[in-house]
Amino acid sequence: MGKKTWKRIFVIVIDSLGIGAAKDAADYGDAGTDTLGHISDSVEHFNIPNLARLGLANLHPLRQVAPVEKTEGYYTRLHERSRGKDTMTGHWELMGLKTEKPFITFTEHGFPPELVAELERRTGHKVIGNKSASGTAILEELAEEEIAIGHMIVYTSADSVLQICGNEETFDLAELYRCCEIARELTMRDEWKVGRVIARPYVGKRRGEFKRTSNRHDYAVPPFGRTVLDALKDQGLDVISIGKIQDIFSGCGITRALKSKSSVHGMEQTIQVAGEEFHGLCFVNLVDFDALWGHRRNPVGYGEELERFDEKLGKLLAVLGEEDLLMITADHGNDPTFTGTDHTREDVPLLVYSKAFPDGGSLPEQDTFAAVGATVARNFGVAMPEGTIGEPIDEIF
Repeated sequence: MGKKTWKRIFVIVIDSLGIGAAKDAADYGDAGTDTLGHISDSVEHFNIPNLARLGLANLHPLRQVAPVEKTEGYYTRLHERSRGKDTMTGHWELMGLKTEKPFITFTEHGFPPELVAELERRTGHKVIGNKSASGTAILEELAEEEIAIGHMIVYTSADSVLQICGNEETFDLAELYRCCEIARELTMRDEWKVGRVIARPYVGKRRGEFKRTSNRHDYAVPPFGRTVLDALKDQGLDVISIGKIQDIFSGCGITRALKSKSSVHGMEQTIQVAGEEFHGLCFVNLVDFDALWGHRRNPVGYGEELERFDEKLGKLLAVLGEEDLLMITADHGNDPTFTGTDHTREDVPLLVYSKAFPDGGSLPEQDTFAAVGATVARNFGVAMPEGTIGEPIDEIF
């Protein structure tokens, strides 16, 4: 390329945008999954011109979107090396960590009686729920009881999570966070260790009115090793997180954290940060694709969310300069046409763009998500931390 380095790199994770079953998808019960392709097949119109110009339809044939003759970005597929298909595993691998043992789940039977009893004793609240459920469905079922009596709604999902609901008016947000901190402490034991404890505050007084708020907070297990984020921070570079990134990495390697109210808001924050002076990485997670549409098996809503993203992407591209590099990817799949409500084991896209590129085109497929972190590390001249994986994508330099 002849372009040695970029001053700023933006890595945007479209949470759950898989592009087809991984080679080992059958091992996870996910053969035939294709988040992006099945969304395109399910919607009447699919208007994503900015993603298309970067090469998304060239990378993955789409019924609704034609490939472009000459892409403005580079594009390729990333294969996951870690075991698992969850948010933390995917994000950690993006920044160099390979997870060998998937996080434990409690999908079939809920949390064990010993954990529930200890949680009740420590928090002073009786646990209700204790099953795998949709967050909105369990509010319709149990929120009135929680409001009336002061019980605590605890539930899980197909992910490695323990989630606690609390009404912001009657349970109190500070009390919800206190209970989640206790749950996090308890679930650090090996036999109960979940990837995340999530506070799920909501408002409303009766069925049909309950609505979750943006005061969600994730209490994640810290990364088991140093990541590219730590290496960047140690060298005095900026590491700005937007959305769930701060929670996913437990603050490790982050120099500034911005919390998002939605994926649209996250893109607005990214555009704002692009208008500021910094030297380093802006790392963005856009969770609504996964939380609102993938898990709820709504391909039309997912497609509309991608259109909203695409509109904001156009504004971001307009403000990026030749000293900026943009990398758009995902952390796992969540095919909204597939059975169940779990994530799906899929390859993910990588779109790479800079105004400094004279042209675009296809890149070699990468055998790990960590190609992203390794590329970031090479750009800023920092060494990959000991124990990490990944090689930089030489073709973009």
